[in-house]
Amino acid sequence: MITLYTDGTPNGHKVSIFLEETSLPYRVVHIDIMKGDQFKPEFLKISPNNKIPAIVDTEGPDGKALALFESGAILLYLAEKTGKFLSPDPRLRIETIQWLMFQMGGIGPMFGQAHHFRKYAPEKIPYAIERYTKEAARLYSVLDRRLGESAYLADDYSIADIATYPWVRWHDVHGQKLEDFPNVHRWYSQIHDRPAVKRGMEVPGNLKADWAEDKEAWNVMFGNAQYERR
Repeated sequence: MITLYTDGTPNGHKVSIFLEETSLPYRVVHIDIMKGDQFKPEFLKISPNNKIPAIVDTEGPDGKALALFESGAILLYLAEKTGKFLSPDPRLRIETIQWLMFQMGGIGPMFGQAHHFRKYAPEKIPYAIERYTKEAARLYSVLDRRLGESAYLADDYSIADIATYPWVRWHDVHGQKLEDFPNVHRWYSQIHDRPAVKRGMEVPGNLKADWAEDKEAWNVMFGNAQYERR
């Protein structure tokens, strides 16, 4: 049995989508990141970086329980465990890992910065907004070129697509219009319509749109509250 420790963020939704796609038995522990659950000692033992998602698999590769954090590592592990969404063909396999790393190293951090400075930062800093909005547009262009060559990021639907979709879902907050990226738009619509994706996106639900108006929640997410909890 897999226990998923998560909240309603793009990184959290990567893993819940995979679990729904594969019908792996799992249970959910909601880590309320607006209340600081991610800083509790019991979660720190599972996720040393105080970030969701994390999993505990009672049936690890050696038959013993395995705790794992970092969404990309979790997707690779679960793909290996199930034999799904990561091709055994060496060329397709490394291609999938390549686009997964593109999400982890580019899309996640840069879209996250665009999201933060455009929506959540208490001070609107024109330089930061312009920088990260332009970088988001560049990354959407990279996706669009790739998806003009292939139906999915690595030929077949894979963990690379599962990892990328929840971030692209917030394209409007990144200052982008999918109509400007027709191949991304086509890809996004195909994935959006998958029943397992719809179910995965509801685990454990989405963060409230107006959560940042709560000063205490904002301080837990972006302020100094985390250091006081250690």
